Amino acid sequence: MTATTTTAADPRFAAARQVADAVLLEGYVLYPYRASAAKNRLRWQFGVLVPPAWGPAHDEPSAQQTQILMEPRTGAELSLELRFLHAQRRTVHRALADGGFEETGELHLPDRVLVPWDEGAEERVEFRVPVAGLAGEGITLPFHRPAREEAEEVPGPDGRTAGRLVRRTEAVEGVLRLRAEELDCAYRAFRLTAVVENTSPWTPAAGGAADREAALPRSLVAAHLLLGLDSGSFLSMTDPPEWARPSVAACVNRHTWPVLAGADGRADVVLSSPIILEDHPAIAPESAGAMYDATEIDEILALRTAALTEAEKREARGTDPRAAAVIDLADSLPPEVLERLHGAVRSLREVTGEDLPPALTELPDEEAVFRPETPWWDPAGAAAPEPGPVAVDGVPVGPGSRVRLRPGARRTDAQDLFLHGRAARVEAVLHDVDGGVHLAVTVEDDPGADIRREQGRFLYFQPDEVTPLEEA
Repeated sequence: MTATTTTAADPRFAAARQVADAVLLEGYVLYPYRASAAKNRLRWQFGVLVPPAWGPAHDEPSAQQTQILMEPRTGAELSLELRFLHAQRRTVHRALADGGFEETGELHLPDRVLVPWDEGAEERVEFRVPVAGLAGEGITLPFHRPAREEAEEVPGPDGRTAGRLVRRTEAVEGVLRLRAEELDCAYRAFRLTAVVENTSPWTPAAGGAADREAALPRSLVAAHLLLGLDSGSFLSMTDPPEWARPSVAACVNRHTWPVLAGADGRADVVLSSPIILEDHPAIAPESAGAMYDATEIDEILALRTAALTEAEKREARGTDPRAAAVIDLADSLPPEVLERLHGAVRSLREVTGEDLPPALTELPDEEAVFRPETPWWDPAGAAAPEPGPVAVDGVPVGPGSRVRLRPGARRTDAQDLFLHGRAARVEAVLHDVDGGVHLAVTVEDDPGADIRREQGRFLYFQPDEVTPLEEA
């Protein structure tokens, strides 16, 4: 059986592709977006499928496997979209007076500084296959991307050619293996197996000192799959129906994880990603654009990027077109967009008079919802416990008491463990709104104890984490 190679993207993938783009470019270039930054020198960390000759010796996979359950209707077809980045080496060349070029480490232009860099070209492999043809051994769908070289002339401020960028891309080969097995259950359900494998024949040179940098141009970077059924649905891997739980537990996913990725309430699209997501993931509507760094929030990145010096921005713009877009975005964000990034409330609900305490029912609706007479807990009106001594092993412990610290009765951190056995002075006994008791202490022989008392920056332990040394 042969598969149909599609030429137009499946429209059902539109919503899922926004999240897939974030997966594809996660960590692509990190703040401060310059090639010289230390954290931009070790790249391509997610979903990298290396050539088979490189992977086993270096503990990197050359294949990923997706398994998920589906309930296709009769005659259903499965659409697949494999997406990955193809690393291409970019070198910089300076124009010479005789019309030639020489390779250089930097090419200074008024608005940017061009430097050598590995760019990521997006590749997309699309197939459409009938589900009925995936029975038995299934099918194998090979794909190939040839080597290529491109040169881009770079004009200077006077309009003449100041240099050029040369991009070299190595060949990469792979296969998609698809198989569907019908489950032995009361429902017409199948386990779909989709394997993406890098089959590139490249091998490190004999006796050479090949490293990961040599394997990356022949790798599938940030590889992930979009799967869609034109008739039928997939089952959630995290919240399947009760009858399907044993079959879901038997699924084996290697180096990827599938989630429902269509619009809420629909289950005809799946995103199988090297980054674990929840069902129906979505990009925050407040986000003004891709920042390529999920370890920080957009507000912080935008503010810090806008604060870069002009020299730093010139280097970032010359590092990568995507980095240049981030710089331009941060420089152009209006105040109202930055304010929107500061926070969002997504859990408000309509409140009726039946939901309100009697003291609020006479207020207009908008005041009742947003301006109650008192907060949910009023320290002045609550019957809070007196901050007096608390009994520890039958001994009253209060401000001024000496105790021996014994952390570890519950989950604690390493810093608390360093204090195990140290003598401390109780500065205050505090009670929280849930009835818990906390001892604020300073450690004896701590040269900063006086500063801690002055600023109220104490260490906190619960009564069962201390032993009295003397009565108060």
